[in-house]
Amino acid sequence: MTATPAGTTETTGTTGTTGFTSDELMEVNAARALADATTCFVGIGLPSTAANLARATVNPGLVLIYESGTIGSKPTRLPLSIGDGELAETADAVVPVPEMFNYWLQGGRIDVGFLGAAQVDRHANINTTVVDRGPDKPEGRLPGAGGAPEIASNCGKVLMVLRHSTRNFVERLDFVTTLGHGGGPGDRKKLGMPGAGPTAVITDLGILRPDPATAELVLTEVHPDVTVERVRAATGWELTVADTVGTTEPPTPQELAALRALKAAGKPAKETR
Repeated sequence: MTATPAGTTETTGTTGTTGFTSDELMEVNAARALADATTCFVGIGLPSTAANLARATVNPGLVLIYESGTIGSKPTRLPLSIGDGELAETADAVVPVPEMFNYWLQGGRIDVGFLGAAQVDRHANINTTVVDRGPDKPEGRLPGAGGAPEIASNCGKVLMVLRHSTRNFVERLDFVTTLGHGGGPGDRKKLGMPGAGPTAVITDLGILRPDPATAELVLTEVHPDVTVERVRAATGWELTVADTVGTTEPPTPQELAALRALKAAGKPAKETR
């Protein structure tokens, strides 16, 4: 998927002059959301980009924890998977996966979980299992749950990051992989889930947070050059908007440099002749 420059009008192809892409804007804001975190259970992909960027910028002491059992990983590039060797090589400790889940995660010892999603609904429930591809087409199979259900249940709170479109923000999930806030307030408590669940969903258009009374996602901030109407049009349900919608700060040159360095470090060097 090609990132659209922030400020770009997609229908006309007119490029803005911001100097960063919508993906970079999303990733920087996702990293900023970890400024006060101590420990973070990191999902692969966009969550891993955000968490590693946070370590390089707003929170150098952040302890990154991956499902493979690595605690305190400090990769110099973005890991390819939870099994990437550099996660273990740079970790403070490596523990067995059962210990990671039974002692660290289910024991309430991790304060933030950071997850991605293929689909999310108005109550921040997640689908990463299967999607309906339409009549006469086979189901689209996705990577599956992994540790996400346990992360969403047991971490102190959950952050989510994904691109914003009606394909991803849907009225009804094709499959419920991971519970966010269920059908509304009180569902997590009834199911015995100790964590607070999703507290923010960061996208390439803005930031949504659950309403304390309804547990429904509410648009609270938009990114520079993004309108409320654009976010509504990219959402598969009638999106609730806060009375006052803020605007996120654009990335600083330091944040962009750190993000681009992380991404460049994972690319093979060009051959020289």
